Amino acid sequence: MQTRERNPWVVLSVLLVGFFMTLLDTTIVNIAIPDMVTGLDASLDQVLWFVNAYTLVFAALQLLSGRLGDRLGSRTMFIAGLMIFTVASAACGLAGSAEQMIITRSVQGLGAAVMMPQTLALISVVFPPQKRGAAFGVWSSVAGLAIIAGPTLGGLLVSTVGWRWIFFINMPLGAFAVVAALMVVPNARSGRRPRLDLPGVLLSTVALFLVIFALIEGQRYKWGTVFSFVTIPAVLVAGVVVFAVFLLLQRRRQERDPLLPFELFRNRVFSVSVTLSSVILFASVGLLLPLTIYLQSVLGLSAIVAGLVLVPPSVISLLLSPVAGSLVAKVGGRAILVPGLLLYGGGVGLAGLMAEPDSSPWVLLPGLILFGIGMGVVFPAINTLAMRDVPPPLAGAASGVLATTRQLGTVLGAAAVGLLLQNRLASEVTEQAAQRLGDLPPEAQAGFQDNIAAAVDRGLDVGVGQSGGIPLPPGLSEQAAQETARVTQDVFGSAFTTAATWALVLTAAVQVAGMLLALLLPGRAKPPAEPSDTPVTAGVTGERSS
Repeated sequence: MQTRERNPWVVLSVLLVGFFMTLLDTTIVNIAIPDMVTGLDASLDQVLWFVNAYTLVFAALQLLSGRLGDRLGSRTMFIAGLMIFTVASAACGLAGSAEQMIITRSVQGLGAAVMMPQTLALISVVFPPQKRGAAFGVWSSVAGLAIIAGPTLGGLLVSTVGWRWIFFINMPLGAFAVVAALMVVPNARSGRRPRLDLPGVLLSTVALFLVIFALIEGQRYKWGTVFSFVTIPAVLVAGVVVFAVFLLLQRRRQERDPLLPFELFRNRVFSVSVTLSSVILFASVGLLLPLTIYLQSVLGLSAIVAGLVLVPPSVISLLLSPVAGSLVAKVGGRAILVPGLLLYGGGVGLAGLMAEPDSSPWVLLPGLILFGIGMGVVFPAINTLAMRDVPPPLAGAASGVLATTRQLGTVLGAAAVGLLLQNRLASEVTEQAAQRLGDLPPEAQAGFQDNIAAAVDRGLDVGVGQSGGIPLPPGLSEQAAQETARVTQDVFGSAFTTAATWALVLTAAVQVAGMLLALLLPGRAKPPAEPSDTPVTAGVTGERSS
């Protein structure tokens, strides 16, 4: 059969279009929520599910879709995911009610879950070993760019053509990527079709769904009752128990095409790398969540300007990632990740220590630069190390595990940082309000304390102006109202800045723990097992053309 050579960099460019869209849609919706609330007449509970429905489905199904890539072919799954995602994006843009938006966002998450693991698996197949580091570096730089670009691009679209275009923009991109994938992405297979582990599919999906639901919904329900006897801790424990049952069954099935091949974890480099992938994604959320709120709700910046402040680390990462990915093969993972994680976490901590309630946003720049350098080093190194020694028949399973642990790190970071922010903010607002009571007009003092207590009890609204949603006492004169509003803003701004510093320091500490874990990696790079530099050709089933 006549075959046609595929340029691996052309293949990568097509994969990155779909990959960029999936990550962009994890963050772009947040900036459009106020307009979506108005346009769809949505309640607070429904608004939360505009984001969470996508995240939940996206995270819960990646382990399954990675293994399906081994069975059906990564190209087939990638194109199927692209088509689902693109059609669902159009449906999101056309949604006429909050219920429709939640359903279509869930389907969009399904498309993203089907697509995401295939990108890593295909990179492992189409690139020779000596070039995979650079390829994973480009992949990682696009990941960082997509996460940071979401608020900026979303703010631009919402302020110009309307919130529905945050979904419509995916339609031409998705259509182009589908056509391009059919033309240039090779149909590489491992040479055999592993049987589908249906019990494993059911148990893993249920376990991941329960754990991720508990983590992303815990703060909303104050880590208490969801309904009747169902509580967030009970849901979390149930998820852990189901996952333990899944692992026991997988242990018995290791000789019969398991959903989770334990062979992967016999490689220390893979085990450490997938664990570190959760650690570094924890930091992405741990930095973006408090700083995005701080820039807008404390410093009063617009969404677009706040997004621009966060651009430098993504630009730095974009430039460094291809180089850092290539260095892994030369100097080893430990030599890259230990200093990289130190910079990554140090930048987060420095940004937290520099933040002040009335400071210029540019005082954060030194910390953001360090963070960007670290991000440009650790992201490609993790992906390169995790996929470097994976046998081709297990590439889909390995990429599914890596993608799942990344998402777990994201939701764990959001849960931990959100909980710390909430608790510290409530404590700081109460304390600082008591200290500033004497600065208020006498007629505002009693009502001010009542309003602070009520706002803390129901949960401070960090998305409303610069006052945390704390209302002014009724019946004040114009001068008293102005003075009270100023003090309220000062109290909220100071309290949130302190809470954000705590959250950023926690995030930095997690990265230090990751740095210690990186010391377990081998000190020297393993020589590539495949010296061939010949690209993959169409019709090849898991082998390189000769």
